[in-house]
Amino acid sequence: MDHSQAPVLDAIAEYHRQGHVPFIPPGHKQGRGVDRRVLDVLGEDVFRSDIIMMNGLDDRMMSQGVLARAEELMADAVDADHAFFSTCGSSLSVKTCIITVARPGQQILVSRNAHKSVIAGVIISGVEPVWVHPRWDAHWQWAYPPSPEDVADGFSRAPDAAGMLLITPTDYGTCAAIRATADVCHRHDKPLIVDEAWGAHLPFHPDLPSWAMDAGADLCVTSVHKMGSGLEQGSVYHLRGDRVDPKVLKLRADLLDTTSPSALVYAGLDGWRRQMAENGKALLEGALRLAAAVRGRLRDLVTVVEREHVVSPDRADDHDPLKIIMDLSELGITGYTANEWLREHHQVDVGLSDHRRIAAQITVADDEESALRLVTAMTDLVAKAADLPRAKPLDLPEPGELELEQAMLPRAAHFAEAEHVPAREAVGRICAETLSPYPPGVPAALPGEVITEAVVDYLLSGHEAGMYLPDPTDPSLRTIRVVDRAR
Repeated sequence: MDHSQAPVLDAIAEYHRQGHVPFIPPGHKQGRGVDRRVLDVLGEDVFRSDIIMMNGLDDRMMSQGVLARAEELMADAVDADHAFFSTCGSSLSVKTCIITVARPGQQILVSRNAHKSVIAGVIISGVEPVWVHPRWDAHWQWAYPPSPEDVADGFSRAPDAAGMLLITPTDYGTCAAIRATADVCHRHDKPLIVDEAWGAHLPFHPDLPSWAMDAGADLCVTSVHKMGSGLEQGSVYHLRGDRVDPKVLKLRADLLDTTSPSALVYAGLDGWRRQMAENGKALLEGALRLAAAVRGRLRDLVTVVEREHVVSPDRADDHDPLKIIMDLSELGITGYTANEWLREHHQVDVGLSDHRRIAAQITVADDEESALRLVTAMTDLVAKAADLPRAKPLDLPEPGELELEQAMLPRAAHFAEAEHVPAREAVGRICAETLSPYPPGVPAALPGEVITEAVVDYLLSGHEAGMYLPDPTDPSLRTIRVVDRAR
């Protein structure tokens, strides 16, 4: 296909050229009704290009196929049969995939290191999750995606499961063996969904980890805003093969998609696809070289997690070199402290931070100047680390202690009559809310699981150490929402 085209962007340009006068949403009418103080911050072009799809970028019958052609080009660029744009992020995309593969009451295998959005999808759909637990690394104190053998064991426990949902790469850049996992699923004639939110860039360079569509997955969700150059909330989910009907996928998507999608988000997806189809390999080649150079300079300051540290038969199948994970244990500070200090003193923002690490991602947007800002800030952090608050101890569960008993379906527990009890008194009770340290947003406990002392110790000590927990109904974590025994 001709990847010099960008149907959404071209339609916006044509709309401007023709000088349309809208008497339809959005009510700001290409920015004419927007407060000047808003325009001074956001810019006039943001509103000028915020155009409705129907009777805007396309006609009343959507007969010009603006979005359809953009999605066809995206599918072609990444070796998928179909691609679907989403303006609600991968959080919505993954829910669409879940309700397409499994009906209410059906079982589905789910990697337990799933993002909270996956858990929300399980709750909304009413499916029964069969948890496939990740592999725990006691040295690095993190989890890798489950192995193909773990997935095979899941199917032995639930032979009627409708499919499998796998999360890869993790927020730490570690990757699953997608092809071998797909083979396990396909031996059971069941589809594999890959939540590859951190992997939108993977199709465009051979030295990056496997791209799900090339590795046998049936459905794949990507967040273009994470490692690509799309706007926030820009997500694409892709389909390949015949195990999932694209018409049913679209039918299910219509249940969740907004009827007022953002042309700005669509345009970002469309333009990013064109950029990567035309120049992606060269751009990523530069990003990989820069990441290697940054790693070398950071290695003189802190422990940098390298591929050889995490890739082995009993750990990860691969690692994304554009995710730079820095372990700060030797400095005696937490990633939470480092995150806040870098932001306050150097205006350098890092993403993931936990009790001992921070993560910096390198993308095609980075250059020597931005890399220097990171290295300079980290050099100063290391020099000042002794004066920063000492890391408070975290009561990390032992391997297996986060594999909680599922006493109720997540949906049933989420909607059950519930009460708040003091955190320590929640031990032995059924959780009625999601408790997710964020980032990465993987729940330590989710609705329907029996809360253990190890989990409470972990969450309370983590909260004291600076862990951010956005989900609990009591943000202080003094109480936890549990299923009411009397109901």
